[in-house]
Parts: sequence; C-alpha cells; structure tokens
Amino acid sequence: MKTLFKLLFSIVLLVCFVACNSNSKTSGNTTSENANNERASQKEGQAFMKDEGATPNALQLAISSEDHTTLVAAVQAAEVENALVNVGPLTVFAPNNAAFAKIDEATLNSLLEPENKSKLAFILTHHVAPANYPVEMLKKNAEKERKLYMASGKYLDVMEKDGDLYVDGVKILGTVNVSNGWVHVTESVILPRD
Repeated sequence: MKTLFKLLFSIVLLVCFVACNSNSKTSGNTTSENANNERASQKEGQAFMKDEGATPNALQLAISSEDHTTLVAAVQAAEVENALVNVGPLTVFAPNNAAFAKIDEATLNSLLEPENKSKLAFILTHHVAPANYPVEMLKKNAEKERKLYMASGKYLDVMEKDGDLYVDGVKILGTVNVSNGWVHVTESVILPRD
C-alpha cells in the first residue's frame, strides 16, 4: 500500500512539475503575440510567487543560504525550481558549495550548459524524495535497511554510522525543517550510479 501511495504521489508530483513548466501556445494578432512573448520570458509557477513572512520552503531556504549558491544556480539552469516548492511533503538532500567544489570544474560547467539541462535535472531530482524524511525517519529506515525512493525514479541507501547519517554514502551535515518538508545538507553531491 505504501509503495502504491508513493507511486501515485510521484506521478502527481511529476504531473504538477510538467504542468508548471509547460508554455502556453496561442495565435492571434501582433498585440497578442507580443503579450505572449513577454509572458514566456518571465518565469512562472509556484517558485516565483512572493509570500513574505511565511516559513520558507526548500527553494527559498537554498536561495537565502550563502552556502548553497551553486545548488541554486544548478536548479535555475535546469529550470526545476517548481519541484522544490511543491506543497510536499518532500525531502531535499542539499549539497553545499563545498560539495559541488569536489566535482571537476569542467564537468560542473558542462552540466550547467543549456544542452545538458535534462541531465542536470535528473541529477537534481535524484536529491529530492517525494516523502517526509525527518532525521528520526531516516534512522528508522537505516535500522530496517529500507531504501529511499527519489523523484528521479531511483532508490538511495540510508545508513547510520557512529551517530552520523549517510545517504548513498554521503554524510548529512545538518537538517532544517521547511514549510514543505525537510532539507538535509550533504557534504557531497549524490550522483546516480547509472
């Protein structure tokens, strides 16, 4: 039953993501075309709505963090901002700038190129679980040797060692509760194995 729920939730999350990112196509006179061109150049969706005073969501937290500027640049380059602001619950494993610095600079720059947007989007969604995983739940999953289902469609191992939590061998450095779930700061980028 839980697997069915996760599958359905993932499908709903994917549909919402696709719907938020689709561009409307209209035809008409020049005035209508100019209005549509102006709208197309503006970013749309939940990620770009202002809600001052509210508890930040995962994307807002990353944007406000000086330690996550590379993650924010990658999210913007892949145009997956809306995936991080969905109502959730969701869990984001957020590599900090030092984690991205471990990746070869040429590889990182290549991933940020427009032609590699889909590859970058896949890597980023590999850091998002469409589920609620606070620290206590991660520990329970580690004890029971359960894997975490990610928005990329892949699974990650979770392990506790010497009081620290690891996801696919990557250490979790800290955790923040956000309005749409949890953000776990990681010491490395979690790269898909295949």
